Amino acid sequence: MDIADGLLAVDDGWITYAGPASEFRGEASPAREEPGRIILPGLVDLHCHGALGTDFGEGSADGARSAARYLHSRGTTTLLASLVTRPPGLLVRSLAVLRTLADEGLVAGSHLEGPFLSPRQCGAHDPALLLEPDARLMATLLNAAGHSLVSMTLAAELPGAAELVDVLAVRGVIPSLGHTAADHRTAAAFLHQASVGLAQPANHTGRVRPTVTHLFNAMPTLHHRDPGPVSASLGAAHAGNAVVELIADGVHLAPETVKMVFELVGADNIALVTDSMAATGLHDGEYRLGTSAVTVDHGVARVDSTGAIAGGTATLLDVVRSTVAAGVPLQEATTAASAVPASVLGLSGQAGDLRAGMPADVVLVDRDLNLAGVLRRGEWVSPLADSRP
Repeated sequence: MDIADGLLAVDDGWITYAGPASEFRGEASPAREEPGRIILPGLVDLHCHGALGTDFGEGSADGARSAARYLHSRGTTTLLASLVTRPPGLLVRSLAVLRTLADEGLVAGSHLEGPFLSPRQCGAHDPALLLEPDARLMATLLNAAGHSLVSMTLAAELPGAAELVDVLAVRGVIPSLGHTAADHRTAAAFLHQASVGLAQPANHTGRVRPTVTHLFNAMPTLHHRDPGPVSASLGAAHAGNAVVELIADGVHLAPETVKMVFELVGADNIALVTDSMAATGLHDGEYRLGTSAVTVDHGVARVDSTGAIAGGTATLLDVVRSTVAAGVPLQEATTAASAVPASVLGLSGQAGDLRAGMPADVVLVDRDLNLAGVLRRGEWVSPLADSRP
């Protein structure tokens, strides 16, 4: 909702009023006036691998805490910590670390992007480490993560993928279609199966829609005689049965593509994501993503050995800004970066909106969408400033 004279009241970490200033019945005047500022809900990122020099898959609790807190300070008040493909033992260790961070409230959980991905669409993942779906390994990963595993990317065409969809969905772990070479029929069947599985009474997490991992990236391009996973994903999203991720950072997708998807499926079926890696918040240079050496040049990260794009370096607020620049209305872009991903996580009412009774996760921006301040759980994690890039 766009309110011209908006006022937000916060008490002890909770929103007590959000609406027109003229209808506020509390104090005679707000405690702080911010003329020219826009108040946005805290942003929610379903797909980020790290920041400030740390990859969430490194297994460093201190590094992961620093990365999460940095992202909080840049407006992403709720996030999933994503793991790229690594040897199984390292994935187990990293999931255990992220389970601790989830218990501390620093992340909303973890997202496994691999190892059950297509070697034909591996992107920045090391193809030597990719595996076919394995029920025993999956059980080990689930045991390490416990309640904190929220999402897992799978290639639908791999043998055994369908069985894992059922294993994940009954526990409320979101199956996400991605890094896949599946044809339209196989991709559509995966998303339907995941949607039905998440709707089972045994799933008490509130997570009811599957996702598509960074639509267009790491999947075959849309072809008029072989439409592949892109058409299946757009169809499921248009029907409200899936949410498609878009890395709308100006690098992974053309602005025209971003605008087209919003027009085709609507903001309520899109989650803007960053796919951020360790270089986020830092300068160009040499980094690592999983086992791969990565060079960041002018903000674009690429795997040294293949030239493949290796995640993003933008924050989610940067992505919102790029989405608006692509011609998407601010309210729609904000919805796709807050309310929609919060609903995917089963956190509607706890994140992604500004309503009385919700935790005070708030992003203040200027008219150019530059960061001016961030409240997380009612505390300033990014102090007020006149303008922030």
